[in-house]
Amino acid sequence: MAEKERLILAYSGGLDTSVLVHWLSAEKGFDVITATADVGQPCNFHEIKEKALLCGATNAEVIDARLEFVNEYVIPALWANALYEGEYPLATALARPLIAKIQVELAHKHKAKFLAHGCTAKGNDQVRFEVAIRALDPSLKVLAPMREWKMTRAQEIEYAKEKGIPVPVTMESPYSVDENLWGRSCECGVLEDPWHEPPADTFEWTALPESGPDEAEYIEIGFERGMPVTLDGKKSDIVSLIETLNRRAGKHGVGRIDLVEDRVVGIKSREIYEAPAAIVLITAHRDLERLTLPYDCLNTKWLLEKEVSRIAYDGLWFSPLNEAIEAFNSVIQENVNGVVRVKLYKGNVKVVGRKSPNSLYDRSLATYEGKDAFEHDASSGFIKLWGLPLEIWARRNKKEKQ
Repeated sequence: MAEKERLILAYSGGLDTSVLVHWLSAEKGFDVITATADVGQPCNFHEIKEKALLCGATNAEVIDARLEFVNEYVIPALWANALYEGEYPLATALARPLIAKIQVELAHKHKAKFLAHGCTAKGNDQVRFEVAIRALDPSLKVLAPMREWKMTRAQEIEYAKEKGIPVPVTMESPYSVDENLWGRSCECGVLEDPWHEPPADTFEWTALPESGPDEAEYIEIGFERGMPVTLDGKKSDIVSLIETLNRRAGKHGVGRIDLVEDRVVGIKSREIYEAPAAIVLITAHRDLERLTLPYDCLNTKWLLEKEVSRIAYDGLWFSPLNEAIEAFNSVIQENVNGVVRVKLYKGNVKVVGRKSPNSLYDRSLATYEGKDAFEHDASSGFIKLWGLPLEIWARRNKKEKQ
């Protein structure tokens, strides 16, 4: 009897991947090894491992990737203040290249030639997984069973019931949810109608903003080289800091995002996101950069921030361009040190104070009071020279029209 081909399946324990473990092993004859990455999602990984084995996997690997996720993916995105289409902090998009990297590493460990994921033909994640894998090891073959199988979610649920596969999805609550430290996404079901207000059960991390505390909460976030390192003056490891901010900001309804976005595959989709910590940290970090970086650096950085968001969303994380932008941002962050005070209230986060040993703000130059060090007499000559090109242009055009 021929030995079965080994296959590494990216496994979340949800509907799609649980159904796929059974389908790939029982109906396609693969020796399925599941790969589950702990990137901060709130779940029981022992139960996920047991479920994978119950569904037909011969081995179930669970990798604690939280620190790698934050240090190698979240922090570079924070340095870039990355918000896709100005709103989405890219939580799912940032985790996918890391999960693909873990799959490749497990393929080498288990001598597997095949990798698989549970993404559909309409989604962004199929692009992110497959492009990342090709960038890391082009010799591996990637299978996308959901593109081949073409089952609807209703059919998947029925298949799971028929085969005795335990899944946390019903026809009454058919949401597709993805979670990690940086945020939570929710789609499908009634959310597919962009006119339909998201029902209360869509959200788990954030309170209804208008039902949040009637008293504002102030938080002080300390940064070193652009990395958040303290909360209210107390040192914290980065994972705990993000977890704490998710709870504290979520309590005030901060970080709810309802977005009709442009997918990589050319369609628009309606997505619901919750990202309390991400929204607070990006808001604070961006403000501290304004205090500590000169205008030419900020102006260049703003142009590149949109590129980082596109790169992450489009699955090009392992590209030379992303590597180069990250190197630029790393250098720029040398002076992004200080403390930012934010105010959380009824779904809003606002910066209300900032200070830094690297501050470029000079009160003696900015003040309108008596101790004004600004050279007022220099303004007249500056304005004349600054506007000289336009003056010459205007004179020339006037002369030509006469």
